[in-house]
Amino acid sequence: MTRRAVITGIGVTAPGGVGTKAFWDLISSGTTATRTITHFDASKHRCQVAAECDFDPLVLGLTQQQVRRTDRVSQLAMVSALEAMADAGLDLDGRTAERTGVAIGSAVGGTTTMEQEYAVLSNSGTDWLVDPSFVVPHLYDYFLPSSIAAEVALTTGALGPATVVSTGCTSGIDSVGYAAELIRDGEADVMVTGATDAPISPITLTCFDVIKATSTRNDDPASACRPFDRTRNGLILGEGATVLVLEEYEHARRRGARIYAEVGGYASRCNAFHMTGLKPDGREMSEAINEAMTHARVVAQDIDYVNAHGSGTKQNDLHETAAVKRSLGEHAYRTPMSGIKSMVGHSLGAIGSIEIAACALAMRHGLVPPTANLHEPDPACDLDYVPLVAREKRLDAVLTVGSGFGGFQSAMVLTDVERDR
Repeated sequence: MTRRAVITGIGVTAPGGVGTKAFWDLISSGTTATRTITHFDASKHRCQVAAECDFDPLVLGLTQQQVRRTDRVSQLAMVSALEAMADAGLDLDGRTAERTGVAIGSAVGGTTTMEQEYAVLSNSGTDWLVDPSFVVPHLYDYFLPSSIAAEVALTTGALGPATVVSTGCTSGIDSVGYAAELIRDGEADVMVTGATDAPISPITLTCFDVIKATSTRNDDPASACRPFDRTRNGLILGEGATVLVLEEYEHARRRGARIYAEVGGYASRCNAFHMTGLKPDGREMSEAINEAMTHARVVAQDIDYVNAHGSGTKQNDLHETAAVKRSLGEHAYRTPMSGIKSMVGHSLGAIGSIEIAACALAMRHGLVPPTANLHEPDPACDLDYVPLVAREKRLDAVLTVGSGFGGFQSAMVLTDVERDR
């Protein structure tokens, strides 16, 4: 019997509101959550805008001890995991716990607290010799990205395989793809999976300042990110997390679980070309798309919606437009496509899972989220990017793509579980 992986629970902590409902309300209304950075004084940075989460872990169910021992990146994941488990109506005990694994994606891990603790140890960089007695006792946990998966497992009670996937900006697709493969291979019946990142810190912002990848529209934060627009000039950082409960289809069906969608197909490629540069023909992303569609047993004409990477950089928008045309052919011009980073920013490793949640919710509600801030379409980006206002449409098969520095290209196809296979 072929084992199938389906989504039965969703938990989202994103800019603009905590929880899956707040997230869907934001992106379906075309509202942007980008603003001038409040986490620290960013006035000396090239880019001073980000999409921040208004997030209080204590109010959202974490204990003081959990907050003390974890970085914000883990806290975002833990809160999202609690919501996803409640949404799935799944209690882990006995054999179920032993057959439940964790796969979490993250690009930069506990960078925020590591930077803060170094500032304490070195008196903001003035002392070369540091005194370790001033450091918090949990610094080692901040240092290890694997602590994220460990904390999610501890929060949910999952006793199966646990791992962190770190492939930069495609981590959030790759972690869910890996989780689905474990279910199909019989290694687990349930996977708590997704991704998290909290990169809004001086060091991360500086990294993006150096390569000039971020927008400089500091005077207009709400419209700074403009995917596919002629006037776009860079991405906007974000933060957040999404955790999904994936189950083997028969396992979910036996307990009467609500199913959002099936993870029909997944694939990843690398262009082995340049750290930040992209080939204009989009071949590697197209190959990932083609392989994901093959796994999902769909053809180009079956794709009802494309969730774009849509970072708002000149190169990326042209690259993925070419990739979608290459894979979908003439059907690409008839397929709605949109980029939610225009509203919630680019949360690096987390965004791929946030966008998978957006796709599953779009399928459930029969509504394509819009691309905010798209007022002047780039003539070179000539597909249907659903500008400004959401569009009603039945969605049986949805494609989501991701592109990351280093040449990573990933694609996933979600399908309606009752779709004729």
